[in-house]
Amino acid sequence: MSITLLSSPLQGFTDFRFRNAFHHFFGGIDTYYSPYIRLDGKLVIKPNYQTDILPKNNNTLDVIPQIMTNDADEFIFVVKFIQQFGYKELNWNLGCPYPMVVNRCMGSGLIAEPERIKKILERVHSETDIVVSMKMRMGYHHAEEILDVLPILDNFPLKNLAIHARIGKQLYKGGVDLESFQRSLDATKHKMYYNGDITTVEAFRALQRRFPSIDHWMIGRGILADPFLAQMIKDDTEQYPEDAVEVFFKYHDTLFDEFLVKLKGEKHVIQKMSSYWEYLQNGWLQEETRIIKKLRKSKSIDEYTGHLAILTENLYDI
Repeated sequence: MSITLLSSPLQGFTDFRFRNAFHHFFGGIDTYYSPYIRLDGKLVIKPNYQTDILPKNNNTLDVIPQIMTNDADEFIFVVKFIQQFGYKELNWNLGCPYPMVVNRCMGSGLIAEPERIKKILERVHSETDIVVSMKMRMGYHHAEEILDVLPILDNFPLKNLAIHARIGKQLYKGGVDLESFQRSLDATKHKMYYNGDITTVEAFRALQRRFPSIDHWMIGRGILADPFLAQMIKDDTEQYPEDAVEVFFKYHDTLFDEFLVKLKGEKHVIQKMSSYWEYLQNGWLQEETRIIKKLRKSKSIDEYTGHLAILTENLYDI
């Protein structure tokens, strides 16, 4: 069975700058989901949301915009906005686990309100011709919440359901709940995508054996921690490319240069890069944690590039 790999959106990380650099240097991802558009009660699209989905910024990528909302008017407003750029699909985020979202009855906090979900989908499908897909958790408080929603979703022509196999209350702690994911898989007629803890090729193989009917796999934090992972899964290999270090630093330099232009002040650039390094030091570069910690604490660009040079030497010596 051929597989399709999708990049799960992570707010603050997977904007068009990341997507373009990642796609150019690493590959392996077939479709990218953009970080969610959120209106907060005002029918206005913030400039950063607009920039992120402009076709000119995504002209080598297959990108699907995403919305975070609990309001049909907001949903329809965003549909009309993205359609002017030629987008035919909008992904609805019912997965975000963070309290500031959940407490406003959005993200995974909305899963416990199936009637509200139903009313929103009724209006979206009756008033627009957008293709709707959904990214969900299995609930916020417990994994049975989704079982009350799935029969309602079966009444709508959704493209797919991408399920992160955790509940929102977990955030990203603890393991994925594969038994509950299987129950969800058995309880819907919709096409299901799997998401959650795809962090190594072997972890992917184990999940593939566990869910042989799944052919679409969504990876989020896994490709931030190991940017080679997606292509290695596609190639069914645990061997890194011979030029892995060279490719990685070309990717790094591309992102770094983008942020030097976009962000004001050395501190903001270092903070931005530090967020990516946090994933890398727990993934592909975990053996270099000591120097990465120093790099992340840099007070200036000169200090940052000095630590980066040491890291480069270390990696080329391996």
